[in-house]
Amino acid sequence: MKRLFYFCTLILIVLSSCQEPKEFSIYCVGDSTMANKEADAFPETGWCMVLDEYFNPNVAVKNHAKNGRSSKSFIDEGRWQTVLDSLQAGDYVFIQFGHNDQKAYDSTRYTTPFGTYSENLSKFVNESREKGAIPVLFTSIVRRKFGEDGKLTDTHGDYPVATRRVADLLDVPLIDLQKITEEWVNSLGDEASKQMYVWTDITNERHPEPRKDDTHLSQEGAHKVAQLATEALKETVPELAKNLK
Repeated sequence: MKRLFYFCTLILIVLSSCQEPKEFSIYCVGDSTMANKEADAFPETGWCMVLDEYFNPNVAVKNHAKNGRSSKSFIDEGRWQTVLDSLQAGDYVFIQFGHNDQKAYDSTRYTTPFGTYSENLSKFVNESREKGAIPVLFTSIVRRKFGEDGKLTDTHGDYPVATRRVADLLDVPLIDLQKITEEWVNSLGDEASKQMYVWTDITNERHPEPRKDDTHLSQEGAHKVAQLATEALKETVPELAKNLK
């Protein structure tokens, strides 16, 4: 009888070790550099479009990022509330804004770095935590703008600085994509880096002329940014990185 008890206990231990990891979701909130794209935008690709390819099947990537949105308009349009209503304890929230927050000519999107922008990031963080989810802040990927010295020129001003400050003040994991992608694009140089962005002769009704887009990523560029972001998770969010392929 005792041998049967030990045998059954051993079977239970083996079965529990073979169980599938617990399922959870990564919610992506941000702008066009993350967002899913329509077919007629090809080859433009948001880096969160391909993010699920880097995670095990127990992770569901739910990409709510949207073209043209700032931290302000994402909230004002109810997009953040939609995410918040869906969040479950143990989910992750990837937050990357800044590209459109700096558009001072548009009152529906503009925020000030150390004012409304920081307040909105804090709102995303605090409300995610209230739901038991884990927020992760990202600085914006670099625009491909080379100076006369052959190096990238900063186009985001204080917005990445403000993101870092919020991450520090609220003790939030930070993936500094601005610095990471700056090193990567600088290493490629002016000419070679074009293939990572939407420099293409492909035309259609939506884009009747060849595109020279230094903000949005090509398929290859999106995969590289997703790779760089997930590599950074290994040090910054190791518990999540355990779910990488």
